[in-house]
Amino acid sequence: MSDVLPNEAAETVVDIPSPRAAMDANAVKAAYRRWASVYDALFGSISTFGRKRAVEAVNALPGTRVLEVGVGTGLALPYYRADKRITGIDLSGDMLERARQRAARLHLSNVDALLEMDAEATGFEDGAFDIAVAMFVASVVPHPRALLAELKRVVRPGGHILFVNHFLAEGGVRLAVERGMARASHSLGWHPDFAIESLLPPADLRRAILQPVPPAGLFTLVTLDREADDCASPMVA
Repeated sequence: MSDVLPNEAAETVVDIPSPRAAMDANAVKAAYRRWASVYDALFGSISTFGRKRAVEAVNALPGTRVLEVGVGTGLALPYYRADKRITGIDLSGDMLERARQRAARLHLSNVDALLEMDAEATGFEDGAFDIAVAMFVASVVPHPRALLAELKRVVRPGGHILFVNHFLAEGGVRLAVERGMARASHSLGWHPDFAIESLLPPADLRRAILQPVPPAGLFTLVTLDREADDCASPMVA
């Protein structure tokens, strides 16, 4: 995973809110190995609205080549339109095996590939996809800005990048709870104290479309157009 920081971005990084400790690939793999067998039962229901809303947004966009980042056990796969060609990636082989079983069981012929990959360095060609959608991944990867840069690279200019994720509350009781839960980040496999500014630089945040997602706006759907002049240089929080 890249931790290269361009010189021109060095001053900007100082102001990026970030969790106290970055996740690493081994911590994520270990966490999701523990959760794989019970993930659908424990987290499937609470994340259903976010997944369905994200897929609805993907289905409404032009283009057929879709990259789903953090495909997990494949909970979202049945909801894509048949004309969308899906490539799913995940860091967890245990989760991917369940996604493959789901795709086979439901005869999902529009699922082209389910691959074990690092979302920050996928190996896909530039502009390989029309749409990339990352579900509940931004608060898991070690370097969220590197994830964003990689998605800008693999999505063609004029395409779209979507995230659905939990972001840190701006205040109130929920903020205090999320800050308290942050100590358990490595066991959980994600950051409860993840600020949206850790993912999106100011220019992207200004032009992104943000939509709260049930339950109670716990998650947010972010839609970002892939502009031709997007800078794909990673900025590491």
